[in-house]
Amino acid sequence: MKLVDDFKEYQILSMNKGMKTENWNGVILKRPDPQIVWEDQESNRKIDAIYHRSNKGGGAWEIFNNSLKSSWQIHYQDLTFNLKLMGFKHTGLFPEQAYNWNLIMTKIKEAKRPIKVLNLFAYTGAASVAALKAGATVVHVDSSRGMIDWAKENVKSSGLEDKPIHFLADDVVKFVKREIRRGHQYDIILMDPPSFGRGANKEVWDIEKDLDNLVSLCSQIFSQEGIMFLINSYTTGLSKTVLENILIKRIKQKGFISSDELGIKMQNSQLILPCGIYARWEKEKTIE
Repeated sequence: MKLVDDFKEYQILSMNKGMKTENWNGVILKRPDPQIVWEDQESNRKIDAIYHRSNKGGGAWEIFNNSLKSSWQIHYQDLTFNLKLMGFKHTGLFPEQAYNWNLIMTKIKEAKRPIKVLNLFAYTGAASVAALKAGATVVHVDSSRGMIDWAKENVKSSGLEDKPIHFLADDVVKFVKREIRRGHQYDIILMDPPSFGRGANKEVWDIEKDLDNLVSLCSQIFSQEGIMFLINSYTTGLSKTVLENILIKRIKQKGFISSDELGIKMQNSQLILPCGIYARWEKEKTIE
């Protein structure tokens, strides 16, 4: 498992009976997490907000701190991200992905040439911000215009608004098919597909049915000089070996394929929260 242990403004304070208490740069939140099946001692920190699940699906935030802002910032190294309480328990950032942000920045800097990055299902753009910071040209694709606007905020907050990034609110499969016709190529392809979703025009996405086809399409716009192809997943029950197998079948360039879990260690504890999986192809094997 790859652990993120250098995110100074984010900590897991406690994990107990399906809930985690977290410190997001001074804002203390309590949220559900299905991986936390054990009982443990709760944090004694005063909570600013808690997310309650509904028996009918979804849920809502209960705010205890009346001075809690609708948006606040968190910093990782020299990257700045804007946080908000979203309708489905999220804040707009997944801290465990700092492992991948570091890898993306390292790969781009080590290439010592212009690098073009495609970020699919790009959400609020943390990976796009990391790639921009390292000097790449980025194409950022997400079906939600709201997420696109949020990603633009993150780019601006990190002082990168003048860097080369193109935002598109589009269905990723349709976009990739157009890129194939245009003959465009990318040196790094990133994707973080949801289990289920809908495109910009209500196109249905199902990871079990559609992921292999998408990776196959992306292989046609992945440069022969490409340096990394990365798939992230939070889909329960989907093995990292499945992601590896897809890369083995679809990426024909000579390189190295690996996969692992991502996790974050709880503060002052040996407990680790598993936070999803990844698989990647890379031209040069990362030494860790």
